[in-house]
Amino acid sequence: MHLAWLVFIPAAAYQALAIFAGLRHLRKPRPSDNLFRPGVSILKPIRGLDPNTYQAFVSQAQQDYPEFEILFGVHDEDDPAVPAIRQLESAFRIPVRIVVSRTDAPNGKIGVLIDLARHASYPVWVVNDSDIKVTPSYLAQVIAPLSDLSIGVVTCPYRAFAHSVPTTWEALGIATDFMPSTIVAQQLGVREFGLGSTLAFRAQDLESVGGFAALADYLADDYQLAKRISGLGKRTILSSYVVETALGEGTWTGVWRHQLRWARTIRRSKGVGYAGLPITHAGLWAFIALFSGTWSIAVILISLRICSALVTGWFILRSRIAAAFAWLTPLWDLFAFTVWLGSYAGNQVRWRDRVLKIDKEGRIAR
Repeated sequence: MHLAWLVFIPAAAYQALAIFAGLRHLRKPRPSDNLFRPGVSILKPIRGLDPNTYQAFVSQAQQDYPEFEILFGVHDEDDPAVPAIRQLESAFRIPVRIVVSRTDAPNGKIGVLIDLARHASYPVWVVNDSDIKVTPSYLAQVIAPLSDLSIGVVTCPYRAFAHSVPTTWEALGIATDFMPSTIVAQQLGVREFGLGSTLAFRAQDLESVGGFAALADYLADDYQLAKRISGLGKRTILSSYVVETALGEGTWTGVWRHQLRWARTIRRSKGVGYAGLPITHAGLWAFIALFSGTWSIAVILISLRICSALVTGWFILRSRIAAAFAWLTPLWDLFAFTVWLGSYAGNQVRWRDRVLKIDKEGRIAR
């Protein structure tokens, strides 16, 4: 029994840490109204239409913020998102511009951002994914921490909107597995994390580390951006503001490919540290404990896992999916472990209609 405890303690300790980190995050005060309101350029690379795309665009335009612009970047004037952007232009009086990108880069998103940066008017930039939905206080809350010059990047936790059974499953994993790991990283003082849900930073800081061009070869551009700016001696912080994203492909194949792309990208970015990821899969260890006859350990692990899922998934993210299905998180851990194994089975990922190969540094092979 003592030997069994030594084997399963790391998994239990991680879940306890996730609960503690989540509770600390809940106590984080919202940014005070310090009247720090620099002009903001929102840079949005767009390719096609995702679920609720126009509603997401509208939410970005309805900001209670004095001075901002939204720059949309597309590869093609015939992109299906262009009519929605034109509709936004006519509905709101804020500056909205479409930029047709001509920059060729291994990471097509970064190619678009390189061109958007040339048209940005303001000193603070916010980059977020096309499907991010927010409330009118979004800009004020994510920009406020940048009044402290020691903070280089502000990023946001997110919950996922699901439109099918497979995307509900993936949304559960995001809320109860991926987001807790991000909150734990923050608690442990990790500087190098950034989420595509939101990256708010000073244009000058990015330019001092080579601009978007320095990220063009990397698949995990959000991580690389935060890594480079934090290399200036500045901090990346996880905001108390939660955004909502919409998951694209509604099939099990799409979910698998999406998760495998994330896993292989993280493996290349994190190096040997990625090998220890199964410690976070408490459900895996709980099932091993059950099959080995150590029921008490299994009960403790499952209880901690569900509690951790609820702290982050419901109390922080307000994800109804997490609240309803937290009891399934031990099964998610088995799926996540399978994805982890699959991440070592190759270096190729599917990104929309492209198949990309990633080298050992996380760069896209040309």
